[in-house]
Amino acid sequence: MRGIRLALGSVALLSTAAFGSAHAYTITNIIDPLNQTFTQALGINDSSTIVGYGNASIFNGFELVLPPVSGNFTRQNVPGADGGTQVIGISGGGTTVGFSITGGVTNGFVQNGGSFTTVDEPATMFNQLLGINKSGTVAAGYASASDPAGATGQKAYTVSGGPSFASPVFTDINAKLPANFNSQATGVNDAGTVVGFYDYTGTGLFSAFEDIAGVVTSFQAFGSTSTQALGINNLGDIVGDYVDAGGVMHGFLDANGMFTTIDAPGATSTTANGINDQNQVVGFYTDANDNTIGFVTQVPEPASLLLVSAGLAAVGVTRRKRRPTP
Repeated sequence: MRGIRLALGSVALLSTAAFGSAHAYTITNIIDPLNQTFTQALGINDSSTIVGYGNASIFNGFELVLPPVSGNFTRQNVPGADGGTQVIGISGGGTTVGFSITGGVTNGFVQNGGSFTTVDEPATMFNQLLGINKSGTVAAGYASASDPAGATGQKAYTVSGGPSFASPVFTDINAKLPANFNSQATGVNDAGTVVGFYDYTGTGLFSAFEDIAGVVTSFQAFGSTSTQALGINNLGDIVGDYVDAGGVMHGFLDANGMFTTIDAPGATSTTANGINDQNQVVGFYTDANDNTIGFVTQVPEPASLLLVSAGLAAVGVTRRKRRPTP
């Protein structure tokens, strides 16, 4: 059995959009000691506590306090969930959200103080919670009322009532979006800004969206045809992934409408899934041996990125146009 691999000090390039310049940053690998060929790091709070899961078949949820050594992983699994648990978001106070599978049924959950609460939109067959704000009061996710497998009929929502969510109140986010085939809300911050993505063709091509006070902006990173927004912090910085013209998936950071690519060294695909207010980003990538490896990285402050882009304004910088979706 392989030991836990740490990539402390390994360097990748964080490329700014449009002008090909780059910022060096450090990728630290996160490998679940019980699932060394498959780990996804999905959420992080300002205390640098990370959540995610290992094992691609029966999910094995975890919470991790850095550094990512074996003794710092704590299992976090919904009791009786025979299909496993994915822990996806974590608040500043340590409330976590995600989903579990029991008897083939997928339910959203909130964990608060060691106690798990099922949180499902009424009259639905399939639910996942994918993010929670820093204050722990509102979570983001999606449900299907028509498909127990959750592949169709996905509709984005947010749910308030945290941190206990004993009396959850659901808000329909899908109703605010352009006509779509599936939608997911993946992140929400303390200002109530919601991010996520929707399938706009019915063929698995996604448009990212940002919902600010009911005004929705759709966007594509780097002009791609498929972009997913997956996390947002209280500064309004967004992370996610996009697919380039060659079909390769890359992570991205959108800071103030300026995009940068996040790629792990040697990766064949990269996803950036969560970001905290300290600009630490977590996600996962696939290596040349088809292993899925979690990571955490510190990305440059948005102000420094904007200073660089200002000096190269004549060349042109790719920015997200904040135009409301019709």
